[in-house]
Amino acid sequence: LPPARRRPAARSPPRSPQVSSGVPAVSALLRCPPPVGLPSQGATPAGSEAAGEQAQEEEAEDRLKEHMDNLLDKSAKTRLAALQSLRLAFSSRTLSEFLLARRLTLTDSLEKCLKKGKGEEQALAGTVLTLLCLQMGSGPEGEEVFRSMKPLLVSILTDSMASPGARQSCATALGMCCYIAAADLEDLVSCLSCLESVFSPPSTSEGGSAPSQHGPLHCSALQSWSLLLTICPHTHIKSILDNGWLRLPPLLTSSSVALRILAGETIALVFELAQDMEEDLCHQDTSILCAQLKVLATESNKYRAKTDRRKQRSIFRDILHFIESGEYQDDTIRFGLECMYLDSWACQRTYQAFKEVLGSGICHHLQNNELLREIFGLGPPLVLDAATLKASKVSRLEKHLYNSAAFKARTKARSRVRDKRADVL
Repeated sequence: LPPARRRPAARSPPRSPQVSSGVPAVSALLRCPPPVGLPSQGATPAGSEAAGEQAQEEEAEDRLKEHMDNLLDKSAKTRLAALQSLRLAFSSRTLSEFLLARRLTLTDSLEKCLKKGKGEEQALAGTVLTLLCLQMGSGPEGEEVFRSMKPLLVSILTDSMASPGARQSCATALGMCCYIAAADLEDLVSCLSCLESVFSPPSTSEGGSAPSQHGPLHCSALQSWSLLLTICPHTHIKSILDNGWLRLPPLLTSSSVALRILAGETIALVFELAQDMEEDLCHQDTSILCAQLKVLATESNKYRAKTDRRKQRSIFRDILHFIESGEYQDDTIRFGLECMYLDSWACQRTYQAFKEVLGSGICHHLQNNELLREIFGLGPPLVLDAATLKASKVSRLEKHLYNSAAFKARTKARSRVRDKRADVL
């Protein structure tokens, strides 16, 4: 966000004119304007607060216009600073009305950054493009942005000489923009094929080992591919269920823990889609897959980081449980006064994809962005007054008491399963 507006320096009240008698002094004071900083007789605190908010909004919009103009600056440092500021603003606020009239200009500037910029600039431009499409929504405006930028995104993604960071950002942008704004099945299928060619080269599809180079690129491509899989029609999903999903198990042997986890979650998503279509995935390799998942769910190799092992075991236990029993363990996401339940792998993949792009701004967009609320079935945004918001806030003492009680309960629960050999010795 733009930096906070500086308060104007305090001014001393205007002096009354020097007069000899008291009566002219009173009339002169009555004619003087009220001191700066004090409300006039007709002004109210609510009116002055609204005027201050409007002034701050106008200043923020002026700063955004300045950042957009800086995208065409000759200095690469200035363009990078402008892209970073736009990314922060788009991810933390809803600016659809402001961007609606400026989307064409901004799209052209981002296209120039993607064509002529270097690795970091291209990566930031891809992220800002994704956020722009998210702000525009799934209407004609968002579709226009996606159609105009799709060829360039595909070109950078499939260019082996391009920067890995730029290709990773373009993979995310291609998947997210297609998910949000693609209206034709042809666009969806072509994006799926392009992304699949990145994370599943011919050597992997033929049973080879998982790719070892550009791990983050393969993670972004696989994440975007699985996101688009959640909106595919049944006819295309059936072709993937027949033989396409067999390209995923080789990725479980990757040296990247993030790629292994994403591959496992995508396999669980494929089994869930098959379950919804009442299709049977009892392939001859399914038993081998379950054995591989059990190894990953109980792996304790010391050459892997402790946090990576813990995260991998936890996620693959859930994946194995779902494939064997068909039950998904629900997750709860709380934001403001609302909460959202993730009751399927498709919902979990969609939420993780948007969280990856929005970062800490995901809560704000879940509360105010109509597109996200429509995707997750949250209804229209809630309209809350200041009194309701103030009453919903938890005091510091209540937070302290809650944390103390939770800590005590957690200590008691863990003490029952801890090793007691120290007491025996």
